[in-house]
This record gives sequence, C-alpha cells and structure tokens, in this order.
Amino acid sequence: MINCVFCSIAAEEAPSYKVAESDRAVAFLDINPASDGHTLVIPKAHADDIWDLDPEDGRAVWTLSQEVAALLSERLDLDGMTIFQANRKSGWQHVFHFHLHLVPRWTDDGLRKPWDMTPGDPAHLAEIAEKLSP
Repeated sequence: MINCVFCSIAAEEAPSYKVAESDRAVAFLDINPASDGHTLVIPKAHADDIWDLDPEDGRAVWTLSQEVAALLSERLDLDGMTIFQANRKSGWQHVFHFHLHLVPRWTDDGLRKPWDMTPGDPAHLAEIAEKLSP
C-alpha cells in the first residue's frame, strides 16, 4: 500500500517502538498512547480493515496479541486491559491498516468507556436478531 505508515513500520522502513513480532504480524507502542504500554498489533500484509483482512493474518494478529497481552501484564503489573479495534472513519479508524489496540489498565486510571451501558429495547433487539439470523 502506497503511503501506509503501518506498512512502512512492518517493512522496518519507518521507526517504531517494536514490542514483538511473528512471521505475519508485528506489535509496537502507539505513539499517541492512552496509557503506558498502549500497543498496536498489525498484520505485516496490508489490509484496510476487518473486511479486507486475510483470515490467516487475522489469526496471526490475534495470536501475537495474546502473547503481547501476557508480556504487558507481566512486565507492567496491570490491573486489566482494554482491547479494541476500529474500522472505517465512522468506526473511529484513523490509520487505514487493520490494527488492534491493547490498552493496559489500572484501577482509577482515568480512562472512560466511549458509551454508557443502557438496556436495549427487547422488541428492537428481536428485530435486529431476526435480520441477522441465517
């Protein structure tokens, strides 16, 4: 992908703070961290988003994410972790190369959920479930 900063990082053509790597994925610190140790895990092969992601690359990203989560927990003495993944502009994606965010968490760290949990309308939930049923 032309001008993709994450492709450049995967190819080691751009600087990064690499944390871990496998044959198909790489993990590096986010340069705009939400917390200490905030790590991004990407496939080495370009994929714009989840709909463009090769299943094997997705498995590699998840496997490396689990390894990095264990490393972060062990080395940074975490209380928890938030993992998120955004797709397309409306989904809050900023770099259009598939990536997972591993965000270390500590009690009272000040980070907030992006929405409040409120019960859904059962009739509306049933309507959506019907649309999604095979």
